[in-house]
Amino acid sequence: MHTSPAATPGQADAGGMNVAILGLARELAGRGIAVDLLTRSSGQSTVTDIAPGITLHELEAGPPGIVAKEDLSSVADEFGEAVARLAGRESGRYDVIHAHYWISGIAALPVAIELGIPFVQSFHTLGDMKHRAMIDEVPTEPQRRVRSESFLANQADAVIASSTAEVDALLEQVGAPAEHVWIMPPGVDTGLFAPRPEAGAAVREALGIEADRPVIAVVGRVQELKGQRLAVRVLAALPEPRPVLVIAGRPTPGAESYFLALHELAAELGVVDDLRFTGALEREAVAELFAAATLTLVPSHSETFGLVALESAASGTPVVAQRVSGLVESVSDGESGLLIDSRDPADWARAIGVLLDNPAAYAELARSARAFAEGFSWETSVSVLLDVYESVAARPVL
Repeated sequence: MHTSPAATPGQADAGGMNVAILGLARELAGRGIAVDLLTRSSGQSTVTDIAPGITLHELEAGPPGIVAKEDLSSVADEFGEAVARLAGRESGRYDVIHAHYWISGIAALPVAIELGIPFVQSFHTLGDMKHRAMIDEVPTEPQRRVRSESFLANQADAVIASSTAEVDALLEQVGAPAEHVWIMPPGVDTGLFAPRPEAGAAVREALGIEADRPVIAVVGRVQELKGQRLAVRVLAALPEPRPVLVIAGRPTPGAESYFLALHELAAELGVVDDLRFTGALEREAVAELFAAATLTLVPSHSETFGLVALESAASGTPVVAQRVSGLVESVSDGESGLLIDSRDPADWARAIGVLLDNPAAYAELARSARAFAEGFSWETSVSVLLDVYESVAARPVL
């Protein structure tokens, strides 16, 4: 409800969830399963065939234009009514309703109950999980979100998690019934995200980076949770001549001050000339950046899984990330990258220095990173997803 699956990741509220939904939809459609993607329209209702077997429905709900994410729950009932009208136009239109993120859940659950359709919930991020990661830096997530996630987890026929870290949070903090929780790691498009030796020159030329300078990439929405501030501090902790740090992504609505603070921090630390901001990139451009990069940093405080780390590894580019939450599963320490046990920039700089100063070890890590990523596919993810759908469809509807 809060972001169109067709939106470019790295801008507004579009991110890994958008990538995952489209990846799953394409694989489902490839198996002959019709998929309707339902999202809120910022204007009039529209219907778009975005790929064979995949139809995007943008439904009117609330006032025209963009509604702040924190206010969207107030129009969830109206969005749910639009979903109900669509679902009720023909008998048996949907075999399963699958909600992504909590706001979508509170809109769609009443529809599923009213029409007797099995209901599956994916949260992608959990309010309690996010709060625990950021407790000293940002305000607590709204209590309505925390209560809604607990309610949805107990009402859904199935809840899908992307990592064991999310499973633990669902069971221990959210109170989800263990028998309804499934784990389905995301996949990665290893055709799009692949080693491309030819990509480096074009990316470097576009960003004004010398041919012999290492490139460090940070990809994702610019916000406190994603931790780009740490990446800038890590850059400053590296010895001169430094690599170039490329931050790809735009600030989420409300995070503009954080974006400005990154520029101020770079000036304060004297690394402005070693830093490039690209804004949000289309998927092909992200793939080129990963392939051109020497390393990718994932400085997030918390990730439910960490799809960026997997895409970088598929590109043959090792990842450096903190040993927290789902990153423990999306980064295989010593195989697809390195996991750091602190948020001390000096620790990150030392790890980066070890890789940059040891070409043989770096080359081996780049090779094994690609092999690690090849173990994740949307085909495997959808096999799990279909097991979930078939399981809930077989249950009697109360």
